[in-house]
Formats: sequence, C-alpha cells, structure tokens
Amino acid sequence: MEFPDLGKHCSEETCRQLDFLPLRCDACKQDFCKDHFACAAHNCPLAYKKDVQVPVCPLCNSPVPVRKGELADAVVGAHMDGGCKSRPRRDEKVFRHRCSRGGCRRKEVLPVACGQCHGSFCIQHRHPLDHGCSREGRPLSTAG
Repeated sequence: MEFPDLGKHCSEETCRQLDFLPLRCDACKQDFCKDHFACAAHNCPLAYKKDVQVPVCPLCNSPVPVRKGELADAVVGAHMDGGCKSRPRRDEKVFRHRCSRGGCRRKEVLPVACGQCHGSFCIQHRHPLDHGCSREGRPLSTAG
C-alpha cells in the first residue's frame, strides 16, 4: 500500500529525495531533507535576512548598529572614537595609580597591588623584593 500524498520531495534540484519529515527553511519557505535544510547547504537566496549580527562595543558593552554594506570593524572603531560612553574625556587622567615606593614617581593605569603589604606599585616595583616589602614589620630575605 503506497501513500502518494505522504511526505514531500526535497526542493534542492540535485537531491529531490522523498522525505517523510521534511524541514522548512525559515528564509525561503521551501521544504528540504535533513541534508539540505541549512541555508548554506541549499544556497538560500534569502539567507542574508537570517544572518544578521550586531557588533557590541568592547568598551561600553552596547550594540552598535551597522548599515548594509558597511564594515562592522570600521563602524565600531568610529563609535569608540566618537560616541562611546566609557571613553575617557581629554581632561580625565588615565594614569592615576602612583607607585607607593619611596622616590618613585611612576603611575599606572591599573593598580598593581602587592599581596603582602597591599601597596600599589608600578610595574618595575611590583615584586616584593623590588619595593622592599616587609610583612608584619620584618623585611623579606631573598630566600623568601
């Protein structure tokens, strides 16, 4: 006993396999077998409608709209240069964290804290032996 109305043929011209559980493409609304269901597998002409990605600014973590034909990297770069909310102002100081070692005048963007004395130091004096760290009042030796 045959069921001529059961299932559908794959819409891919090279396949045309009878499938009893066909899958419908969301973009072009045609039926395909499991092998040709993906937009890339059947060269869907309307795949661009489903493949929409919105880049996110790495500084302010907000979406940056990109128009058709524009490069996402260029648009995000322009956003970071101009309208980014987390961008430091020209008069705002970036190097704020001054080294705690006596006589050193260097400043860092991020605090480099010592795990023993909890002071903030520059990259050159970040190690305990470089800034003369003393834990509980005793200076550390080279042996630790």
